[in-house]
Amino acid sequence: MSNRPQAAVAIIVALVCTAGAMYWLHIRDSRSQSALASPRLPDPVEAPKADAPVTTSPESVPATSTNAPAAKITSQPTTAAGMPLRTGEVLEFTASVAKVSNVANLRLQVAERRDFLGKSAWHLQAFAHTQNPLRMVFELDDQFDSYCDAANLSSLQYEMHLSERGQKVESIQRLTATGKEPAPANVTEARVLPGTRDPLGMMQYLRHVDWTRTPSVHSPVYDGHNLYDVRATSGGGSESITVPAGTYTASKIAIRVFNNGQEVKDSSFNLYLANDAQRTPVLLEATLPFAVARVELAKAQ
Repeated sequence: MSNRPQAAVAIIVALVCTAGAMYWLHIRDSRSQSALASPRLPDPVEAPKADAPVTTSPESVPATSTNAPAAKITSQPTTAAGMPLRTGEVLEFTASVAKVSNVANLRLQVAERRDFLGKSAWHLQAFAHTQNPLRMVFELDDQFDSYCDAANLSSLQYEMHLSERGQKVESIQRLTATGKEPAPANVTEARVLPGTRDPLGMMQYLRHVDWTRTPSVHSPVYDGHNLYDVRATSGGGSESITVPAGTYTASKIAIRVFNNGQEVKDSSFNLYLANDAQRTPVLLEATLPFAVARVELAKAQ
């Protein structure tokens, strides 16, 4: 598969509906199943130069970089006080594409906080299922598991358990910035930049940023195949958003994605976070070359 569809999907994944993003990816261009479990990534490249000052977290930039982004790091992004992840949180979404409603249902959940590789970590999960009539031609039942460092939501391990059109793929990848932490026999080692987040961790990270005090952030994001530089910018102000779960006052976050130093130009993404205590993701709008997609919150618990 070409890098362009992967980049488009990586952004959707990094925002709010990881599983749904993978679904849109496969609709556009089916990926070789073997590519999802490649034995090892090449050494990661540095993030691209920024075209404007941004505020970013220190962990998202390699400490030893000689070609780091020409970004002005003004401060560490401020996280919202009193907004920890909550074990048992479940967010259910419905997806529509090209004005065809409810073609897939998506569920994001916070499974538990636990010890993982000697670190305190969050276990995050996402599930995606296509629905009729699309399911009759594209059957998809995917599960994604993320184990993220509780301190900064950087990824420790990312798992994809895919069942698509009768084919099953299991991919378990241990993320490392040094290559000094050997993976077990049944786990693939993935070399990434320090502070890299997987899609589920990135979504939670965006919820934790205090957008009233931090106008923009960026982070390396690994989608299980490629490493991207994802940049998010506050749209400023609030607006009323109506989705199946109700009507919310929400703030818009614009997303840009870079692949090998080049911005993906043929896609645009907007994430709407409710102005509530949990900054609940209520809507993702994705304008892609092949269609316009909406991923709407249907239920939160």
